[in-house]
Amino acid sequence: MGSNRHEVGPERWRSMIRTKLCELVGIDYPIFQGGMAWVATGELAGAVSEAGGLGIIGSGQAPADWVREEIRKVKRITRKPFGVNVMLMSPFVDDVIQVIIDERVQVITTGAGNPGKYVPALKEIGTKVIPVVASVALARRLEKAGADALIAEGMESGGHVGEIGTMPLVPQVVDAVGIPVIAAGGIFDGRGLLAALAMGAVGVQMGTRFMCAEECTISSRVKEMILKAKDRDTVVTGQTTGHPVRCLANRFTREFAKLEQEGLAVAELEKLGAGKLRLAMVEGDIENGSVMAGQSAGAVSKVEPAAGIIQDVIRSAEREWRRLQGLFA
Repeated sequence: MGSNRHEVGPERWRSMIRTKLCELVGIDYPIFQGGMAWVATGELAGAVSEAGGLGIIGSGQAPADWVREEIRKVKRITRKPFGVNVMLMSPFVDDVIQVIIDERVQVITTGAGNPGKYVPALKEIGTKVIPVVASVALARRLEKAGADALIAEGMESGGHVGEIGTMPLVPQVVDAVGIPVIAAGGIFDGRGLLAALAMGAVGVQMGTRFMCAEECTISSRVKEMILKAKDRDTVVTGQTTGHPVRCLANRFTREFAKLEQEGLAVAELEKLGAGKLRLAMVEGDIENGSVMAGQSAGAVSKVEPAAGIIQDVIRSAEREWRRLQGLFA
């Protein structure tokens, strides 16, 4: 009898999992799909948004016309909110921001800089500005710049990484700012979602698992590599360049690490990495390309629809919630 009074029914669970993030951006579940360059196209973003999460197009260093076409792909798939991730160091950033304004995209996530100068124009049309941060100092600075929320991303994530793990980073950012915080880095199922909520976050962003969504257009060879990955199969290269990157280990990462250790100049290392992400994701060269993926790659076990991924996260979060209730009965 004592344990029953703590039980939560399905309707109550759905209302509990609908966090402040859902209200902020108009989604059903507090799950963002990472805006990964050469990975997060309109097909993937549209599928995630239609399934109740927030799909995000990864603009990377693509020109504005490409971004506009991907936005319109999403609009053909769904009428639900979606976002665009903008890399602020892109040579096309001003034009990309203008496309986002013209197309009235509901959410923009940003990396590699401060979006402050774009905030007034974006807020004028109701776009939510949500930068990715890897430190408390940057979180505070971007809150002052007008961010609506922040994505605190730990070094477990794929691609460009910071120096702090998700578990220590998220609660420190939550305590440092007054705006909502989304947790990212190493999250792949409902256990990660519950852990993020326990740390004070209002939702999660997942990248690596969505790489194995059926709607993700990357090479099937990359998906196979992720499915075969084990827990220790990612490495971080580029520490000396100031732009460390987490990838699945392959011929390229071994060669890069060797040259980095030998002291090759930063400019030469950067040149070595140019074009390698596209080489892997689009052309399928998983030995000589940069297969950016997070430490959660070892936990991804199948290719499935984006809707299936989201529902699995929500169902497994509910299972874990019920298990936790039993511990305190």
